[in-house]
Amino acid sequence: NMNFLSGIWWSLPLVLLWATPPVTSSWWYMGAVGSSRVMCDNVPGLVSRQRQLCRRHPEAMLSIGRGVAAWTAECQHQFRRHRWDCNALERGQRLLGRVLLRSSRESAFVHAISSAGVVFAITRACSQGELKSCSCDPKKKGSAKDSKGHFDWGGCSDNIDYGIKFARAFVDAKERKGKDARALMNLHNNRAGRKAVKRFLKQECKCHGVSGSCTLRTCWLAMADFRKTGDYLWKKYNGAIQVVMNQDGTGFTVANKRFKKPTKNDLVYFESSPDYCIRDRDVGSLGTAGRVCNQTSRGMDSCEVMCCGRGYDTSRVSRMTKCECKFHWCCAVRCQDCLEVVDIHTCKAPKSAGWISRT
Repeated sequence: NMNFLSGIWWSLPLVLLWATPPVTSSWWYMGAVGSSRVMCDNVPGLVSRQRQLCRRHPEAMLSIGRGVAAWTAECQHQFRRHRWDCNALERGQRLLGRVLLRSSRESAFVHAISSAGVVFAITRACSQGELKSCSCDPKKKGSAKDSKGHFDWGGCSDNIDYGIKFARAFVDAKERKGKDARALMNLHNNRAGRKAVKRFLKQECKCHGVSGSCTLRTCWLAMADFRKTGDYLWKKYNGAIQVVMNQDGTGFTVANKRFKKPTKNDLVYFESSPDYCIRDRDVGSLGTAGRVCNQTSRGMDSCEVMCCGRGYDTSRVSRMTKCECKFHWCCAVRCQDCLEVVDIHTCKAPKSAGWISRT
């Protein structure tokens, strides 16, 4: 369906999923080392600016592939207890495309986390010497001072500014081709994702004084684990602000005047989310039939909420677990294998379990 494909390629998260071969792909490595022009021209869906960056920095595309793996795993972790669990990423990229063609909270989160994933991957590649165009942060040299006193910049500070600059150029290139509300929304959420990574840059130091005293310190800046960025953006997802386009088309204002104006760190969206209860191609929903639910929870993963009031089936299963663990001096923990019988609850399917599609 070419109309569907042409309507979907604007979205960078989907382009990255379709266009980036696995990190272990020997074809990708050979292409990067060999003819980057041939390789980049054969990646579908890239706009001209992205092809230019691909040809100029073919080794960076390999890093972006790692970034894709990082943000997809993080997205699935954050949504693991929700009706939409981000598994459309694995179970059909067409479904993810439908999510991204909407202007919902879920789309806002995916744009932010995917943009953050590119920043994280490129910055890490710079520090590890994998890219010709960057290295450690060149500005972190000489002496400086903090609350603990004087120190010398040393080691390898993560070059987060380069990572953000590259991600902005590559990720935003598609959105800059459009002038509509969705493009503005995506650019805003892309930026929020990039800023989230920099937010958790932390200073690490090593002491060089006598007997480990800190009379002399060498310090550097390092990114925190990507989970911190994911947790932060998850909070922003839950507090995302619904907006409407300005009359002059240059920005947006809050849809509900009782809410505060979004900052550059907030996620924004235009459309309310569907309930994701049933399989619906048009909204990118896999439905919740067969999903495991928590009978004792009162949250989003509860059987009442997850199953959308349809009820659930219970099956008794046996599984091996570690039990009667004891600490032995020194230094091991030894456990026994125990057979455990547990009840697993899964959501019932609706009476009509097929796909709903209005197209």
